[in-house]
Amino acid sequence: MSIGNSNHQFEVPAGGSGRLDQILCLFLPDHSRSQLQEWIRTGCVLVDGQLPAKPGIRLRGGERIDVSEPTRQPIEAKPEELPLEILYEDAEILVINKAAGMVVHPAVGNWSGTVVNALLHHCDDLSGEGGEERPGIVHRLDKETSGCLVVAKNDQAHRGLSEQFAGREVLKIYLALALGRFREKSGEVNAPIGRHPVHRQKMAVVSEGRGRHARTEWKLLEEIHACGTDVGIVQCRLHTGRTHQIRVHMAHVGHGLLGDPVYGRKAGASRHMLHAWRLGFHQPKTREWMEFTSPIPEDFKAIGVKIDKPVIG
Repeated sequence: MSIGNSNHQFEVPAGGSGRLDQILCLFLPDHSRSQLQEWIRTGCVLVDGQLPAKPGIRLRGGERIDVSEPTRQPIEAKPEELPLEILYEDAEILVINKAAGMVVHPAVGNWSGTVVNALLHHCDDLSGEGGEERPGIVHRLDKETSGCLVVAKNDQAHRGLSEQFAGREVLKIYLALALGRFREKSGEVNAPIGRHPVHRQKMAVVSEGRGRHARTEWKLLEEIHACGTDVGIVQCRLHTGRTHQIRVHMAHVGHGLLGDPVYGRKAGASRHMLHAWRLGFHQPKTREWMEFTSPIPEDFKAIGVKIDKPVIG
C-alpha cells in the first residue's frame, strides 16, 4: 500500500471533542471505523500537520485534519461467461437487469462472478473512468438488490451519465416489500444518512451535519400477507443515492424490508426484497430521454406480487 495525495481536508467544529477515529467516521461515513483506524496507523492522516500517535487520541475542536487515501495496485477484472440479461444496448450504453445475488464489480471477497466480469465477456468497449476493477460502472446496486443498471461503453458516456446522477436528473424507482401494516398510503423521508454511531457496518438516519442529505418518496401500492407476516408492496422514488438509502429510510418510518436481516427482518425471504424497477436518464450522446423497466423478479411473484408497472409521479 502506498500513500496518495491529500484528498480530504476537514476542520473539527469548535467544541467537537472526541476520539480521532470516531470524528473521522463522521466526516467519511462511507468508510468503516476499522479502515479509518488503519489509515491513521499507516500515516494517511495528519492532525494540524502532524502524525497522530494513535487512532484514539482525543481532539478538542478546531483542529485541521488532512486525509490522504491510500492507493494500491488495482487488480484487473477478467472476462467470464456468465448470464447477463440485457434490456438495451447501443454504441454508448448498456442497460441490464441485474440478478439478485450478483455483485456489481470485483472487490475483496468477490474477485470473480460479478457484473463486470460478465460485461467484459459480452463486449470489448467499456469506459475506463471507473478504473480497472470497475470498467463501465456508473452506479451500483447492493448484491441482493435486483433490477435496472446502466453501464457506460466509453469515457464520454460515463462522464455524461455521472453528471446526471450527481445532478439528480436520473429517474430511479424501486419496488420494495416492506414489513407491517401501513397507516398512510404515501409519504416522504427527508433525513440525512451516515454511518451508525455504534454498529459501524450499518448506516442510519443521523442528525443534521453528521450525515449526507437523503430523500426518498414512497407510495403504498397494495398490502398482502406473505411469509407469515403483513407486507406492503411499496414503490420508492429516490431523489438521492446514499448507501442502503431505501432500506434505512423505510426502517426509519417503521417499515423495514422483508428479508433484510440488517434493517428489517428475514421472515422467510431469501434476500432483502428490493428491486430497481425503473430507470430513466438522457442518452449521453443524443440527449434523448430514455426509460427502462425491469421485469418483476420471480421471487417477488412467488409471494404474491402481481403489479405490472410502476406508478410514475
